[in-house]
Amino acid sequence: MERREVMNGAEEIRFEGNEVGILVSHGFTGTTQSMKLLAEAYAREGYTVYCPRLKGHGTSPEDMEATTHEDWVNSVEEAYRWLRDRCSKIFVVGLSMGGTLALYMASKHRDIAGVIPINAAVDIPALASSAGAKERFLDAIGSDIKNPEIVELAYDRTPVRSIGELVNLMDKVKDRLDEIHCPIMVFVSDEDHVVPPHNSEVVFESVFSEHKEIIHLENSYHVATLDLDQDMIIERSLEFFQTYTNTK
Repeated sequence: MERREVMNGAEEIRFEGNEVGILVSHGFTGTTQSMKLLAEAYAREGYTVYCPRLKGHGTSPEDMEATTHEDWVNSVEEAYRWLRDRCSKIFVVGLSMGGTLALYMASKHRDIAGVIPINAAVDIPALASSAGAKERFLDAIGSDIKNPEIVELAYDRTPVRSIGELVNLMDKVKDRLDEIHCPIMVFVSDEDHVVPPHNSEVVFESVFSEHKEIIHLENSYHVATLDLDQDMIIERSLEFFQTYTNTK
């Protein structure tokens, strides 16, 4: 199979720093571009950061169509292992499906020190009907951003087969939310045209974390990491890392 080139700006992001690792995950049909400014901000504070390019992303919709949700899980698992070799504590941060993957990791790896899902997807009934569409591709879902000056680097089409894989992943993670016990900070945009804000409420209510907080973003749409609340997300997540790095 011919290997397609990675889009400029969609490459994986890695910074080697101290013994605290931050695993950062982008979302469905998106790229590392949506998480780059967060990753760089974390690295400036000395953290070791890895934002992988999820398999099938950042190249072509046809590549994505050939991958499964297990492939996406494996992408973050590989990043986790890289961080585990270098770090004594690991936090996980993710946007949209990246948030779903972050929740999965927190449910599976009890050594994860904390998780920050941003507009994570766990329950979107309308997606199931889209997964049954007869077309091969549907319209793009990227770039749901309030700031008119910013554009997300994402696919211009959405593979129908991949929507089915996302539904499978959401179902799996929703069933595992009660396995999450680590500290959690949930970011949710009050207006989101991709993932209904109710998803974040489900996450917040379902996890068994003793320390949990939900933060409402009033000035961002779905891709909040590129939107007008970006600075607040960075500031609050850095406070979260500092707080839970200093606790056992």
